[in-house]
Amino acid sequence: MVTPLDPVIAQIIPLLPLRDPTTMTPQSARDALRALADARAAVPPPPVAAAENIKVKGAAGFLAARVYRNTDEKSPTVVFFHGGGWVAGDLETHDRQARLLAIETGAVVISVDYRRPPEVRFPGAFEDAFSAIRDIVERIAEFGGDIKRVGVAGDSAGGNLAAATAIACRDAGIKLAAQLLVYPVTDVFGNFADSKENARFPSRAENAEGYFLSRAVMEWFCGHYLESAADGADWRVSPLRAKSLAGLAPAIVTTAWFDPLRDEGKAYADALTAAGVATKYYDGPGLIHGYFGLGEASEAARGEAQRARADFKTLLAAGA
Repeated sequence: MVTPLDPVIAQIIPLLPLRDPTTMTPQSARDALRALADARAAVPPPPVAAAENIKVKGAAGFLAARVYRNTDEKSPTVVFFHGGGWVAGDLETHDRQARLLAIETGAVVISVDYRRPPEVRFPGAFEDAFSAIRDIVERIAEFGGDIKRVGVAGDSAGGNLAAATAIACRDAGIKLAAQLLVYPVTDVFGNFADSKENARFPSRAENAEGYFLSRAVMEWFCGHYLESAADGADWRVSPLRAKSLAGLAPAIVTTAWFDPLRDEGKAYADALTAAGVATKYYDGPGLIHGYFGLGEASEAARGEAQRARADFKTLLAAGA
């Protein structure tokens, strides 16, 4: 029995941006996501003890980042990557998500603002994300202070970066305690435009349109991020295509039922499990892509996000 679309979210969908790739530009996508965040300016954000803007090392220079703290005691450290199709999204659009992550996990959270396409195409965002993690690990005393409790997290394109950098960390000998992958992009080969590749993931047809994120918009995002279609076979953007997932950090993987990305997210969770990685998977019944940002309106969205963050907290507490 499929849980029907949450009625509160059904009313929100027509108000959400990034739904028309025929008129969307990189700047309009960025402006639309920022406007959505600004529209909630009158609602106080979840309170943390401190939120401080800093710089971390990217692949080609310093990147803007923001540190969220709820304690001065030794704690886990989480590196967070925002969503927005690689093209849009920034520290402001995902400020509330980062705050909730810090509040509910007890971790010091560092939200990283990686370089975006089309100005910097693949693998720029990945290289920035991995460079940021290495920098933060080297400076761990400035953050949570516990090298055995470092995790990565991200939503959508940020979940893609978190998944890929977790693989890179394993290969570089950086031991992560946990990864939280929220409706992640895991396989972009075919740019969401190839019928044979799309057929591997039925949710790309079932949820192609009508539920906020559409398959056509994913095709638009991939077209801006990837320099060529061949890039889609690279595990740094399609972690599901990595030769081995063995030895990765324990994972929490969440998807949304009414999301074209649902089945590739589940496929990644299944692949992690098959590789011997301790993995919990939630399919987000009744929810759409982006529901981690809808918890103030939807009880179903809030509850599902809180469950995932609670599980992530447990993994972080256990340590690497």
